[in-house]
Amino acid sequence: MKDDEHPPTHGVRSALLRSLWSRSRKEARDDAEAGRSITMPVLNVVPPLQQVLKRLFLAILVLVITVLIVYADREGYNDNSDGSLDLLDAAYYATVTLSTTGYGDITPVSGTARLTNIFVITPLRVLFLIILVGTTLEVLTERTRQQVRIHRWRARTRDHVVVVGYGTKGRHAVETLIGQGIRKERIVVVDAQHKMVEAAGDDGLVAVTGDATRSDTLLKAELHRATRVIIAPQRDETATLITLTARQLNKHATIVVAVREDENVPLLKQSGADTVVTSSSSAGRLLGTFTATPPVARTLEDLMTLGSGMDLIERLVTPEEVGRTPRECADLVVAVVRNRKMLDYTEGWQTELRPGDRVITISRPVAAA
Repeated sequence: MKDDEHPPTHGVRSALLRSLWSRSRKEARDDAEAGRSITMPVLNVVPPLQQVLKRLFLAILVLVITVLIVYADREGYNDNSDGSLDLLDAAYYATVTLSTTGYGDITPVSGTARLTNIFVITPLRVLFLIILVGTTLEVLTERTRQQVRIHRWRARTRDHVVVVGYGTKGRHAVETLIGQGIRKERIVVVDAQHKMVEAAGDDGLVAVTGDATRSDTLLKAELHRATRVIIAPQRDETATLITLTARQLNKHATIVVAVREDENVPLLKQSGADTVVTSSSSAGRLLGTFTATPPVARTLEDLMTLGSGMDLIERLVTPEEVGRTPRECADLVVAVVRNRKMLDYTEGWQTELRPGDRVITISRPVAAA
């Protein structure tokens, strides 16, 4: 999967417009159901008090414009009380007219005043009412807007990464993916706890609330169109069920699972996991290494923490490196990947690099200028 590629937007956009115009009843029901469990990233929202003050300012501005228009053409209006129209009368007329009260004590009598009412005052009245009821309209349209966002996301999402579990392991996995250049739009989080889903949404990720052992929950995350799946729940038996379900839905995705106990690794492999990481044994090995040789342990920690020191990265061989040996590369190469087979330190250093090879190198992050 190429992380810098965008999905074809033209075909997706036209399909989206067609589906929004002529959605079937089942599609509309699916979108409504997804809207109750899918949390989209939080957009830049103006605080409520600022929204109210902004609408109030616009309403006053429309009222002032109307007062000035009426006062400028005051000769075309008739006031039943004294026959003349001053600035206060113009303000009174503008207020009762924009609010659609219309007592009728001040009326346009000339042709110019009546034309002004038709083509200027009436549109201003409509604008005034829209501004006043804007908050209500926004509340009424929020659900539809959310469904449109979800439908648009579902139509565009493919070749993404699904992360099941947004606890400590899942959160650090997402941070590492982002550090490796994967955009947040291509990461989907699944968690049964609403608090974790809200945290993922606050971090700018699309998140799905639900039991990941159920197929319908993973389908809402579009797992069947994903290329990579990270499974990091709290319990090993839950990880096994999720792995079975994920592999059933997607036969080709790379599935990486985190478990606590070594004895569950064979079971996860049989369930369809490509890679199984044992957190307890890994932590134990680090503890032993820190006790015996702290510098080696700190080096390992730097390699595993992206951006903190030395980074262990995988990249394509550059055209300048083709035909050279790994020792001649600018970076420190620790392994060569050729045709999905890893050539270790002893085997890979006896051959020349070929086009399409990938190298695993140790490098330091370049500081921004």
